[in-house]
Amino acid sequence: MPRVRSHTDAELQYYRDQDHENILPQPFKNRLHDLFLQIEKEFEALYANNLTLQEKVENLTERLERESVIGERVIGNDENDAASTKGVLKNKLSGPSSQKVKAANKLRVQTSKIVSSFKNDTVSCRMVREYIGHRDGVWDVAVSRGGTPVIATASADQTACIWGIDGGRNLLQYIGHSGSVNSVKFHPSQDLILSASGDHTAHVWQAAITPDQLRVHSSEDEVDGSDHEDEDDGGGLGGGGRLSDGGGVATLRTPLRELTGHTSVVIAADWLPGGDQAITAAWDRTANLYDTHTGELLSQLIGHDQELTHCCSHPTQRLVVTASKDTTFRLWDFREPIHSVSVFQGHTESVTSVCFTREDKVVSGSDDRSVKVWDVKNMRSPLATIRLDSPVNRLAVSPTNVIAIPQDNRHVRLYDLAGNRLARLPRSNRQCHRRMVCSVAWSDESLGARCNLFTAGFDRVVYGWSVNSFKEGKD
Repeated sequence: MPRVRSHTDAELQYYRDQDHENILPQPFKNRLHDLFLQIEKEFEALYANNLTLQEKVENLTERLERESVIGERVIGNDENDAASTKGVLKNKLSGPSSQKVKAANKLRVQTSKIVSSFKNDTVSCRMVREYIGHRDGVWDVAVSRGGTPVIATASADQTACIWGIDGGRNLLQYIGHSGSVNSVKFHPSQDLILSASGDHTAHVWQAAITPDQLRVHSSEDEVDGSDHEDEDDGGGLGGGGRLSDGGGVATLRTPLRELTGHTSVVIAADWLPGGDQAITAAWDRTANLYDTHTGELLSQLIGHDQELTHCCSHPTQRLVVTASKDTTFRLWDFREPIHSVSVFQGHTESVTSVCFTREDKVVSGSDDRSVKVWDVKNMRSPLATIRLDSPVNRLAVSPTNVIAIPQDNRHVRLYDLAGNRLARLPRSNRQCHRRMVCSVAWSDESLGARCNLFTAGFDRVVYGWSVNSFKEGKD
């Protein structure tokens, strides 16, 4: 029977059942059923074996990289020209396979470039805290900009939560959205949060946390690396319930302001400098500019050819960048009454993330497995390109210009703005994400917290890391 777009799968199955009723004897049906079950079991076993082999390959790759660094240090001391060459080590899968003659020399030169990034500064990474309680994947994580050491998370379980950084406990749960919460951002100076949702809206809501709440939920015990993936037993986020540890969680249902006007999923939102206005990005291919005091839609930014994936505001200037599945990102300049727009082209697949640095550069990440660093004044070509082995999700740049790159393959890698690899967050003793890492966020040193990098994954867990750079030979 030919398939028609108006027909459902159930209707088609009905016709198939009518046509083939009693044609195949029951013993043959039973035999086929058994064979399909055996095939399914074989595929499950192959899948499990592939996961195990993938983990072994990753560990061996890391060991080889460490050995190459040790081996090349002596060469690097004698060959300054090799250490000063441009470029970074590319993953073998993303490199060209037709130039085998030049491959060895190219690898040696590029490895020396990596070695040069290790000579002066070494990065140490240690997992300190985990934040457990969401019932579904965590799309986004943000760090407070004020003096209160808290983080906010956005989850597919339709909630946003605020957590004490050092205590690791859920302090406040926002349940005002009716769809997946895709993004969270702290106000630059007030106790407010801007959240974006699949319900086609963005909300502004109160996020005040008292010192008493932090003291009650404070804990000095660090994570011991045990497996806590299923600890929350469904009690944390069902509309004002309690976490599995018995701690009370304040629940907020009503926003201060609801920003409407999009006709599809709002995937991201951010405050403009000062916090009087906000930008939203949606799957309806538009970005909206709002007055956050009144909720009024001030401007609609049109130009992308496909769904938007991310947006970000400059920390001090009225500049906004929007990323899209159309392989481009756009820089919108609101510093003049008539705003201008610049289009940045260079990726070959969806641009999944874009953010500003403190040096007026823009960093973009893409599903094409690359991260590019751009000068806002030169949109023709990137300053640096980082080639990776997996698609990139929502990246972040630290106050010291370290790029944290979350990936689909569960890794988080650290690079500098020149494209030099610094480190990879460890994946040992179960202290790692088990599914793709969706977002990362750096904290400012002024918070005084023990964690300065946070990673959110679709395994429902957020991890807090201590990432430090120190000179060789020093503690």
